[in-house]
Amino acid sequence: MGKIRLGYVGCGFMAQKVHLPNIVGLADECELVALAEVRPKLGRLVQERLRIPRLYQSHLDLAKDKDVQAVAVSAQYAVQGDIAIDLLRAGKDVLVEKPMAISVAQGERILAAERSSGKRLMVAYMKRYDPGNRVVKDLLERKELGRVRFVRNHGFGGDWTGGIDTPLDSTDEAYPGNASEWPAWLPEAMRKGYVDYLQQYTHNVNLVRWFLGLDGGVRVLSANLDPADGWRGVVALDAGGIPITIESGWVDYEGWDEHTQIYCDGGWIRTEAPPLLLRNVPATVEVYKAGKDAKTRTSIYPNDGRAWAYKEEMRHFIGAVRDGTPFRSPASDTIHDVALLEDIYKAVVAARGTTQARAAG
Repeated sequence: MGKIRLGYVGCGFMAQKVHLPNIVGLADECELVALAEVRPKLGRLVQERLRIPRLYQSHLDLAKDKDVQAVAVSAQYAVQGDIAIDLLRAGKDVLVEKPMAISVAQGERILAAERSSGKRLMVAYMKRYDPGNRVVKDLLERKELGRVRFVRNHGFGGDWTGGIDTPLDSTDEAYPGNASEWPAWLPEAMRKGYVDYLQQYTHNVNLVRWFLGLDGGVRVLSANLDPADGWRGVVALDAGGIPITIESGWVDYEGWDEHTQIYCDGGWIRTEAPPLLLRNVPATVEVYKAGKDAKTRTSIYPNDGRAWAYKEEMRHFIGAVRDGTPFRSPASDTIHDVALLEDIYKAVVAARGTTQARAAG
C-alpha cells in the first residue's frame, strides 16, 4: 500500500506533545494529510506549524475525506468512543486513546460499528509497546519460572512528563465539552472519581491482563478507594486463582513510582515503568530465579531498548493498517478493561452504600 495517509482528531496536550510529532517522525511510513479540531484558532496554529495540508473543524468533515485511510484520535475520555464510531462507519481504521469507552454499553456500540464497517479499532495502550514490557511478556510465555502465583501492581505516579520539550500551541478557546452519557448505576457525585480512576488505572489493569494472557475471568474481590477522591487505595482481584492487587495513589516525586511484580513458583519478575513521556527509556526488567544450586538476580536490558513506547505504538498501528496484521491492543480485547473497571467501581459504590447505611443506622 505504500505510505498510509493519516488524519488526526484533536490538538490537545497529548496530540501536540506526543502523537502528532511521532507521526511526523514516521514520514517514511505515513503521511499526515488532515487534522480536525473544534477550536479553530488552535487548529490553525497546529496545522501551520506542522504543515498539515487540510484542516477541518469537525471529525465528521474529516471522515468524509476519501484521501484519508486511517485516523488517530485524542479527545475527551468519554466522547472519543463516539468519535471512533463515526470514523469506523465512514470506512476508516482508527486509533483511540485509552480508555476505549466510559462504559461497557458504549464499548459494545464501538464493537458493533467495527463489525459492520469491516474496519478496525486499536486502543492506545502504549505499555504493550514498551521494549522492557515485551521482554516480561516473553519471559512469562516461556514459563521458565513456573506457575504464576501472585501479581502486585503499584502505581503512585509522580512527574509523568519527564521534561518533554516538544512545542505546545495554546489559545483562549474553551475546552470541548464533557460526557453526556454515564453508566446508569454510577451516582452523579462519584462520576469524577470514576473517570479519574478509569483513565489512569486502565493502564495498570490492561498491563496485568496482557502479561498474564487474560481476557475475561477476572473477579473483583474488594475495592477500597478513598471516598474523598474516589481513586486512592487498593483493589484486590482474582484471575482463576491468581490473586492480583492494584495499588493506586499519588506522590510528589521527580521520577515515576510504578512497578509490577509477578511471583511464580521459581522466582519473580519485576518491571518498573519510566515517566510516561520520557523518550527512549524502556521499563526496567529484573528476574529472580531460585535454583537448587544457585539463586540468581538478573537485570535485563532489551536489545531494542532505545525506543519510545508511544512512537512504537504509532508505528505498530501504521504497519498493521498497511499490512492487515492484527493489532496488539485491539478493541475486541480492550473491552475487557472497560468491563473490569466497571466491576471495580460497582464494588466501590456498593461499599460506599454499605458504609453510609451503617452510619445512618
